[in-house]
Amino acid sequence: MKKILVAIDFLDCSINALAHAVSIAEKAGADIEMVWVNMPDHSKEIFKCDPDSLLIEVEKRFHELIEDFAPEMGKGKMSFKIKDGKVYREIVNESEEYGADLIVVGTHGSSGFEEFWIGSNANKIVSATDKPIITIRGGIDIQRPLNKIVLPLDSTVETRQKLPFTTELAKIHDAEIHAVSIYTAKVSDIRYRVDTYTDQVIEYLEEVGVKYVRTAIETSNLTKATIGYAEKIDANMISIMTEQERTTANLWLGPFAQQMVNHSPFPVLSIHPRELIRSLTR
Repeated sequence: MKKILVAIDFLDCSINALAHAVSIAEKAGADIEMVWVNMPDHSKEIFKCDPDSLLIEVEKRFHELIEDFAPEMGKGKMSFKIKDGKVYREIVNESEEYGADLIVVGTHGSSGFEEFWIGSNANKIVSATDKPIITIRGGIDIQRPLNKIVLPLDSTVETRQKLPFTTELAKIHDAEIHAVSIYTAKVSDIRYRVDTYTDQVIEYLEEVGVKYVRTAIETSNLTKATIGYAEKIDANMISIMTEQERTTANLWLGPFAQQMVNHSPFPVLSIHPRELIRSLTR
């Protein structure tokens, strides 16, 4: 991991996300590019300044962030970009131009702050990018080291595709992966698939030398069960697939992914199934 892109609107949740990205960059020796997209109607609510001096104020705030966080970056460098256009599209396009390995976005989740640009665009960014993306709700404590990652595993073929990048993060932080078999049905064939996929995950983790815990959960609600387990073990991150619809190229996440991004009290790492990636930003 060499480059991390962070979406910034200068509200607390995006600064919190930046701090989380810095902690990853410091371990990985990665660079960070911060990106702000000008939306005049929303920007005036945040900056409270003369429109003619808006870009000067934005640049000033970026330099202040670099001054605050650069000393924590180790070998990595910090930079910023100012863009115009649709927020989700500009963030995703810039991640391609920059060659980002990871996108980090702060979000207010489903709350009264959805009108601010990160709150209203987080799910669109997750849906539109084919890159790994970490979403972090406001108020999440980023000071703790990343030492426990919850990896829920279901009966879909795609469930294992989140393993390589999750493992990379775990190795960077010497973290422990909790491989959680999720059983949502009593059907023996489905449970067998879940067990088989979990066996394969464990074999991979042993091969690459990552610490792990294996467990299983019976549930009818994937989101609540996953979050509940993460709370039980005091986890630092949950890793999921975006599980978009297979037949429609759109900007909507499946229900599990959307609920997780909106409601998880932990950072959520979202990975797209490879065969579901669409050209959504053209």
